[in-house]
Amino acid sequence: MPVLSESEEQDGSRFSRRQLVKYAGVGATLAAAGPIVGSGAAWAHEDGKSEGKRGDSRGRVWRAGDHHVHSEYSGDWDTSANPPKFVKGGDAVYPIVTNAIMAKNFGLTWAMCTDHGGPNHAKVNLEQAYPDLLRSRRLVPEVLQFWGMEFDAPALDHHTLMIPRHDGEAQMLHDLESRFAKLDAFPRDPARDTEAKMVEFLKYAKDLRQKPLVIAHHASRSATGLGVWGQDTPREFRNGNNAAPDVYVGFEGAPGHQAAPLNGGARGSYGSHPTYGGFDQMTARVGGLWDSLLGEGRRWWITATSDSHVHWTRGGSDFWPGEYSKTYVLARQDYADIMDALRNGRIFVTTGDLITNLDVTARGQGKRAGVGETVTVSRRNRTDVEIEIRFRPLSGPNHNGDRPQVRRVDLITGQITGPAAGLDADTNPTTEVVARFGPNDWHKQGKDYVIKHTLRGVESDLYARVRGTSTDEAEPLADGKESPWEDLWFYSNPVFVHVR
Repeated sequence: MPVLSESEEQDGSRFSRRQLVKYAGVGATLAAAGPIVGSGAAWAHEDGKSEGKRGDSRGRVWRAGDHHVHSEYSGDWDTSANPPKFVKGGDAVYPIVTNAIMAKNFGLTWAMCTDHGGPNHAKVNLEQAYPDLLRSRRLVPEVLQFWGMEFDAPALDHHTLMIPRHDGEAQMLHDLESRFAKLDAFPRDPARDTEAKMVEFLKYAKDLRQKPLVIAHHASRSATGLGVWGQDTPREFRNGNNAAPDVYVGFEGAPGHQAAPLNGGARGSYGSHPTYGGFDQMTARVGGLWDSLLGEGRRWWITATSDSHVHWTRGGSDFWPGEYSKTYVLARQDYADIMDALRNGRIFVTTGDLITNLDVTARGQGKRAGVGETVTVSRRNRTDVEIEIRFRPLSGPNHNGDRPQVRRVDLITGQITGPAAGLDADTNPTTEVVARFGPNDWHKQGKDYVIKHTLRGVESDLYARVRGTSTDEAEPLADGKESPWEDLWFYSNPVFVHVR
């Protein structure tokens, strides 16, 4: 990628599409993808502040993003040298700016570079990758681009490590990666690959003035059966969340590598036990691990990502950021508010652009709460709680040229009963689908479709969450080699009801 002059770095706004293509090195790919389209977001400055804010009085609207995207700095290592030599592009192949251009093209307003670690990779991130991120921010300012990595979590599979946008972000990641990433030490240090080290990392991160976010990736990819866990276990999630509840906040509900079946692979690259409708079994199974964590009252959220390394048209397993999976956050177009939304569960996820807006609201005794929030009602007279579901379908074709239709929406509730009997608990027997809705059950209001359902005589704490699908499946089925475009789902994060 050409090196930009100082004046070019300071004025990325004057670059033409042709120049952007030259810097990205993806002219043919962009031509195949079609014209770069505006995301509809407010213009964002380098500091993440926005002009012309739209939406409610706080400027918050649903904004699509992706917190798990790889660049050419997910490389390989020449271990014949000492220390090992980093080889750019050995795993993922695209420059950081390419990912940003494609994220914009597919409707994202925020994204995150999450490259793999390795021996001394903290130094590579600091000295090579971070300057490229700064250039990409200037070249594609419409997409807020977070700094971080795919953290080599001690004793666990990979995790997002998202760094708050601030002047010390580069040094902050270097500090965390060099201290705690299990693969950064050379030679390898077994003491860095223990659950105790992971808890130490989370406690350290919790005490930082600028708190990062940690979200587990492809949590069941190493599971060998339904509830037969691999690298990531219920015990580790609970211990980590107990150590840093405002840092360690969730896992991918829909993992990346969703395009793998288009090249004969397993959806999500889940080779041992499949995904269900493109979603990890921890999320897709009603009354499963996610519900077990929510049933304890934990604020534990799900997201959806691309895990983009190599596009499927070039033999990879991936879609571009935003091409298939989207994580929507209710936020202003600035770094801090997007992180706040991720930290506090103002999130819904969708695949195939089945929907573009989803609001789930609980109302009782004149009070209300949305996703990630809690409405508190008194126990008197066995109060009723009204759940309103408001969703907006895609108005045109998605990125496969289809016009997906929502065939059904499910309302799911579970009781909040306090800490589970054991750290290994992975079910919540109180969770159930309390109502299923088809097209005859919702009415149109403007661009949205609205469903209302009343939970009668609520006497104890509960949570409510929503999912929807383009299929006729009562429950998401185990995935085979079908096209991912034929099997679309969306999921909300929960809204909580507290009874006092």
